[in-house]
Amino acid sequence: MSGASVLFDAPGPRARRRHRLIGVVSLLMTLALVGVVVGLMVATDQFSATRIAQLQYAQIQRALLDGYLATLRAAGLAAVLALLLGAVLASGRLSEHGWLRRPATVVVEFFRAVPLLILMFFFYYGSLEYGLGISPMWCVVLGLTLYNGSVLAEVFRAGVVAVPRGQREAALAVGLRPAQVLRLVLLPQAVRSMLPSIVSQLVVLLKDTALGFIVTYSELLYVAKQIGGRIDFDFPYVVTYLVVAVLYIATCVALSRLASWLEGRARRSPAVRTPAAQGAAPA
Repeated sequence: MSGASVLFDAPGPRARRRHRLIGVVSLLMTLALVGVVVGLMVATDQFSATRIAQLQYAQIQRALLDGYLATLRAAGLAAVLALLLGAVLASGRLSEHGWLRRPATVVVEFFRAVPLLILMFFFYYGSLEYGLGISPMWCVVLGLTLYNGSVLAEVFRAGVVAVPRGQREAALAVGLRPAQVLRLVLLPQAVRSMLPSIVSQLVVLLKDTALGFIVTYSELLYVAKQIGGRIDFDFPYVVTYLVVAVLYIATCVALSRLASWLEGRARRSPAVRTPAAQGAAPA
């Protein structure tokens, strides 16, 4: 019996009809809400020629591009550092040594509990107070790294723990050390199950770079706020933020597509023979 049939029964004809009806009603309500919002924007003349005109200037387009590249720069640096920090903290939490496991647990739980914006404020105003010279970009990157690294540490730990216990026992039985078991046996098997969660967290990291405008980092939202506040074009906030939203959505969709491609590629690839399996194989 499959796990799905144990957890719940397959929906019958009436249930499927009910689900379809709920789906149609939800779609109609969503379309109606979007229509109301668009109608309000049109009624308040948010899409007037004056407000749209500035988007045709090369200077404005370059400013948006620079802000977008600044967002990608901060997100890319933070993603790499968060993955490294998450791997280190996860290794500490999985360690058999208490002097490694307990500090790693404290760090993970602490930075997961602290709001991301407070971390950015800590680096930004701490740098101003003590003259540390930390740039706004690095205030954003460090805050994103500490928060997302702690979250990714739990993702890594959960993925490794989800590997059947017999894999670890078999690897230890053939003489591998615990660190080798983690690196050579458990992680290769856990990566496939962790990949969707890792990419989802990186998408969250990308969107959280928008908080950087509060600490004066010239990312996409900061640039959009400056562009939208121009009185010469009748304060085109709505139009500018819609352009920014499209850029964010397109980037997040691209990351999601990349995650789906990587997941499909991992599933199609042949299973990797671990050292434990090789040692247990008959001669």
